[in-house]
Amino acid sequence: MTHRICRTWPAVLFLLLNATAAGASGLPAYASKFFSGLTTLQADFAQTVTDANQKPMQDSQGHMWIQRPGRFRWDYKTPYEQQLVADGTRVWSYDADLEQVTVQPASQVLTSTPAMLLSGTTPLDQVFRIEETGAHTLLLRPKTDDSNITDLSLAFDGDTLASIVAHDTFGNTTTFRFTHMARNEPLSADLFHFVPPAGADVIGDAPSRR
Repeated sequence: MTHRICRTWPAVLFLLLNATAAGASGLPAYASKFFSGLTTLQADFAQTVTDANQKPMQDSQGHMWIQRPGRFRWDYKTPYEQQLVADGTRVWSYDADLEQVTVQPASQVLTSTPAMLLSGTTPLDQVFRIEETGAHTLLLRPKTDDSNITDLSLAFDGDTLASIVAHDTFGNTTTFRFTHMARNEPLSADLFHFVPPAGADVIGDAPSRR
């Protein structure tokens, strides 16, 4: 069976997005240096998903952009052309092959994720139990059980985030590996403005077109 974007991504994305706004309490120096003062981030990514039996479910690549507060864009190039765009209010998912757009309020998509508890003043250690499990590796476990994410492992190369591994309650493992990362470079607002392509089927609460 072929799989499209897996359900794990919202918590992973918003961890990365909103943790940058949180305090650096409880973090080792390399992680604190990465998160502190972070406003924008972009990188190439490779994403792999395996099931509880370590059977491959998905292998994809693309490019991502993140801008605080509340905006991101992930362009999947392989194996399918897909986009995930958060414009600060809504989250848009576009599948070019299916010519289909799904749109949902950001709060609805992420209601049950621990990352949504993160605000501009909430330190990571108030939401997650943080454990340093190796050289430049952190394990984050949610302090509440209202998420399908059981833990997140963040690996750093020096003071740069190299990968995120997420385990969920369905037994799946989603791994993001990042390369060519650029921190705090100016990003165009147009990156986070999504307009459904002509002819695409739009599912959800999209704003009316004029």
